[in-house]
Amino acid sequence: MHRALSWLCRAEQCEDVDSAFIFLWISFNAAYAQEIDRTLGIGDQDLFRRFIDRLVDLDTSNDLYSHVWHEFSGSIRLLLDNPFIFHPFWAYQRGEIDAKSWRQSFNSANTAVKASLASSDTKTVLGVIFSRLYTLRNQLVHGGATWQGRVNRDQIRDGMAIMGKLVPSIIEIMMLNPDSFPGDACYPVVETETV
Repeated sequence: MHRALSWLCRAEQCEDVDSAFIFLWISFNAAYAQEIDRTLGIGDQDLFRRFIDRLVDLDTSNDLYSHVWHEFSGSIRLLLDNPFIFHPFWAYQRGEIDAKSWRQSFNSANTAVKASLASSDTKTVLGVIFSRLYTLRNQLVHGGATWQGRVNRDQIRDGMAIMGKLVPSIIEIMMLNPDSFPGDACYPVVETETV
C-alpha cells in the first residue's frame, strides 16, 4: 500500500498527462502485483483481471460501479472504439495478422463489451478497460509514443482521467479489506546487511 500510495501521490503532482498516466499505472501495478509462480502461465493481464474481480466484489460503497456507469461512460465508450489501444491492431501493423483478423477481433470484442455495458457488468467492463489501458501503457513505457506528442492525446487524456479516479478507489478498497489481498510483494524490501 505504501508503494501504491507513493506513486499515486506523485501522479497527482504531475502537470502533464503522459507522466501522470505512467505514475498512475505504477501505482495500480504496485497495488495488484504480487509474487506468483510464473510456471502457472499467469500473465500480468490475467493477474490484474482477477484483482479487479476481487475489488468489485469487495466494493460495498459501489465506487467502481459509479465511476464506470456515471462518471466515465462516455470516455469509456470512446476508449473502446479506439483501435490504437487495441493490441491486435498493432499485431496487424507488424504483419503478424491480416486486416480482416484484427477487424473481426475488434468488432467481436466491442460487441461483447457493449453487451456487458448493457447488462451493467462492471467486472467485464473494467477488465476490458484495463486491457486497453495496458496497451496504452505499453506504448508509453516502451517508447512507442512521444512525450506530449501531437498524436494519441485523446486516449492518453481519457486514460489518465479514468485511472485518476479508479486508482484511489482501488487503494481505498484494499485498505478497507487488508486480509482479502494475500501474497508476497514483488521486490520486497531487503536490508543492506543481508546483501
